[in-house]
Amino acid sequence: RHEPIASLRVCRRLRRLAQNLPRPGRKLAREAAVNPNPGHFALAALETWCTQRGTAFTLITQNVDGLHRAAGSQSVLELHGNLLANKCFECEKAIPSDIFDTLPRASPPPCPCGKSNVRPDVVWFGEMLPLKTIQAAGRAAGECDVFLSIGTSSQVYPAAQLPHDAKAAGALVIEINADDTPLTAHADLALRGASGALLPALLERLKSQSQSGSSSSD
Repeated sequence: RHEPIASLRVCRRLRRLAQNLPRPGRKLAREAAVNPNPGHFALAALETWCTQRGTAFTLITQNVDGLHRAAGSQSVLELHGNLLANKCFECEKAIPSDIFDTLPRASPPPCPCGKSNVRPDVVWFGEMLPLKTIQAAGRAAGECDVFLSIGTSSQVYPAAQLPHDAKAAGALVIEINADDTPLTAHADLALRGASGALLPALLERLKSQSQSGSSSSD
């Protein structure tokens, strides 16, 4: 049975499952869960390509799997947090994985601060998105020249508002998705297909055109 991470009850169940594994096994399980696809790597490469040319790049994600960072992306705003990270209920201090692995096998384990317990660093249903993160996402959307909306249903707010804000500020909005969404009619360009196939192709096309432009100007 699949359940969303929506409550402390689910958190405790997940922690019990994890804590039944040997300590090395828990580390292997965490590492095995990180398998970026070609789309993740293409976005990381696109960030490198942009920053080398002095162009700002911000990756805004609703995913909690940490795969963008695992693929090499640096400027990442995780609106809903990261399931592989932990923090304290009370002090909200981040608990690195090497420290988490040394905590007592309680469910959930106590925070070293002694005030409360450790929880996954994700946004549960009913919780507010991190204010600084959503504000940074709003600034990035309002200041960008191109906004790529990739593989999202465009139905979960406030994230679904970001491409509209970008377009209102004059950005080119490109949707990459297997199906039509509420954003499709408002996008300047809609590409249909898997992001794992389209993003690498888009990156190669961009690099090719950039090289052609450089050659013609020499």
